[in-house]
Amino acid sequence: MGTTPPRTLAEALRARDDESLAGLLRARPDLLSPVPGDITQLATRAGTRASVVRALEHLDRFALQTAEALAVAPDPAPYETLLGLMTGDGQDDGEQRDGAGAAIAEALPGAVGTLREQALVWGEDDRLRLVRTARELLSPSPQHPSPTGLGPTVAEATAGMSPGRLQEILTAAGLPATHDPVSAVTALTALFTDRARMGELLDTAPMEALAVLDRLVWGPPYGEVTPNPTPPVKWLRDRGLLLPVSTRTVVLPREAALHLRAGRAHRVPEPRPPVVAAVAERDPQAVDSAAAGQAFLAVSAVEELLKLWNGGGPVVLRSGGLSVRELRKTATALDVQEPVAAFWVELAYAAGLLASDGEADERYAPTPAYDEWLERSAQERWVALATAWLTATRTSGLVGGQDAKGRALSALGPDLDRSAAPEVRHRVLALLGALPPGTAPDPETVLARLRWERPLRGAAGEGMDLRSRIALWTLNESELLGITGRGALASQTRALLTGGPAEAAGLLAPLLPEPLDHVLLQADLTAVAPGPLERPLADMLGALADIESKGGATVYRFTPGSVRRALDAGQTAADLHAFLATHSRTPVPQPLSYLIDDVARRHGHLRIGAASSYVRCDDEAVLGEILADRRSAALRLRRIAPTVLAALADPASLLDGLREMGYAPAAESADGDVLITRAGAHRTPPRSAPAPVPEGPPVPDTTLLGAAVRAIRAGDNAATVVKAQPDTGPAGPPGALPRTTPAETLVTVQAAAMTGSTVWIGYVNAEGAASQRVIAPVRVEGGFVTAYDHTADEIRTYPLHRITGVAELAE
Repeated sequence: MGTTPPRTLAEALRARDDESLAGLLRARPDLLSPVPGDITQLATRAGTRASVVRALEHLDRFALQTAEALAVAPDPAPYETLLGLMTGDGQDDGEQRDGAGAAIAEALPGAVGTLREQALVWGEDDRLRLVRTARELLSPSPQHPSPTGLGPTVAEATAGMSPGRLQEILTAAGLPATHDPVSAVTALTALFTDRARMGELLDTAPMEALAVLDRLVWGPPYGEVTPNPTPPVKWLRDRGLLLPVSTRTVVLPREAALHLRAGRAHRVPEPRPPVVAAVAERDPQAVDSAAAGQAFLAVSAVEELLKLWNGGGPVVLRSGGLSVRELRKTATALDVQEPVAAFWVELAYAAGLLASDGEADERYAPTPAYDEWLERSAQERWVALATAWLTATRTSGLVGGQDAKGRALSALGPDLDRSAAPEVRHRVLALLGALPPGTAPDPETVLARLRWERPLRGAAGEGMDLRSRIALWTLNESELLGITGRGALASQTRALLTGGPAEAAGLLAPLLPEPLDHVLLQADLTAVAPGPLERPLADMLGALADIESKGGATVYRFTPGSVRRALDAGQTAADLHAFLATHSRTPVPQPLSYLIDDVARRHGHLRIGAASSYVRCDDEAVLGEILADRRSAALRLRRIAPTVLAALADPASLLDGLREMGYAPAAESADGDVLITRAGAHRTPPRSAPAPVPEGPPVPDTTLLGAAVRAIRAGDNAATVVKAQPDTGPAGPPGALPRTTPAETLVTVQAAAMTGSTVWIGYVNAEGAASQRVIAPVRVEGGFVTAYDHTADEIRTYPLHRITGVAELAE
């Protein structure tokens, strides 16, 4: 004979093998926080509302539709009843559903298996039970309509109805009178579930009444009526096809709706996931090349951003984050749109290259990790950025929006973490990776697939939910970062997802341009870099000239201000001439040589120091010219010696003011030496990258799952095993800690060590926490017992004075 079917969820879980229990804990990791003491605790925790809601949110659409069908089915429900609710009875006005029915019948065992594995459904196929909390969440009610669109049963809708009214409904429906309300409800339910008799009743209905039913059949099943309803509504109400919920509300009972639906719980069951369609098929090599080019631009953009903030970036807002004005300035400097600038800023922050310095005047600045990042190769830098992006929960697409309280969300500010972001990014890239190489997907089909996989996280037809928005941002950001090329997943990204960073860097390296050691100088005071430059060359050229345009080639322009900047950094005119001659593939144009010599000749002619500040110059005529210039009025200069002017402005303001007037002053120290003003590299203290905000507990690894299952089994054994009762003394309550005297404890444990038997002990640890354990004593000496602990699956030593009692396990 077969085994006794389980009566509770705990019994169903107890009958599972270790692999099945591990699968449950893997699918629902929240059940492990903390590890349940036994199977009963596991079943109780699996039925809590928070845990059930989390489990339902991770079901795909068909598994969720299966659970919704069970919620409106009898409890318990045979598998055949569930199959009928999913496929219908085939009598829906000749509609051909053979193909859909076959697909549902094929997919339904898997959906039921998923629900069983996650402990949302238990019982054999002839008695399927949805856990009580899930039934409460998915069953229809006036406050929370069922996703199926079905209403309450006849029994639920007529609860509280007077017996006289029930008899009136039976008479109007052509049924014989009954002696009590229970049999009246049973008779009415039997009528609505009998297709032949229900069809005959509806054949007598007015066309307007059938139209009312058509509006309610697929939900919502509730409708409002007036005190004097129209004849069609009155006809339906008299026969129980509409039952009153309140004085102004009626509902279509579930049994009648299922008849009108031909037995289907859902209008459109979706047993199969939507197919991700392709919009273009491109050459995989062209895709890889395009992605590699964008990857190089991404690395360059992050590097340029951090160079921009190298001496100390924007001030941190009091509420945290970057102000709108500073974001706009950053976007202008990078020559990108503000959303793209926000993405680069957040990416640098996620990679640990950017943080706030924590000082009194708090600013954003590069971290020490930025200097280490710069020393890597271009492909390694890209891998670091891509890896940080994949795992980051911060979502730059939210920048510019508002939070739940109507406050603006700023770049680098709080409230940008969305725990679903890493999972959605990986899922989108997995869908792209499942397509043939070089295939670009249709974004709408990607969104449809994601909605099918997580319907409770954003159902179709409700607008753009968060997961769909993250998916679209993922597709856009993938193009910016070089994850994809021309819409298709690149080979280096496939390697990053499956093979690791080293393999991805190896595939990307041959596709990146080699850094150049030369530029092309032109007569119009510009230099053209036909590709990426070596770092020392790029740094020096960035100090000597201003970037005029970017693209495949970068154009630098030499100006008096840019040459003065190089001289301020300690270079001499001879150094600049030698640098250009060494690194130019074309002769140095004469206008550029004249420009350098002219600026160098005037550089340092004026000297500025602190008095508050002063200006000194050996040429008295120059000082007279400055005093006579109206633009110097704001500096409030006065002559205190033939070659010295004093000012109320500070030295920095005085330097800027005279430079705006066209002079080339140099700052000097208290000793009269020229101060070299290199671009100071401001760094934050060592900072780690922001930790992603997890979406619930992490998925446990195999080791943890094995230990947890063993602990649960051992605890369940300790709680349910039959203990040998002593000959004397009252028996304690079930599951209570054993109580024995110290002498009895010592004797029993010594005997178990000698015979190799297993005993059940009560133990109180140093923190005072009591527990039950099943142990096999190995050695007893010095006031300690060394034993194999079945609960922990390891050898442990217990002080005898902490053992509250011991009991032998019955054979």
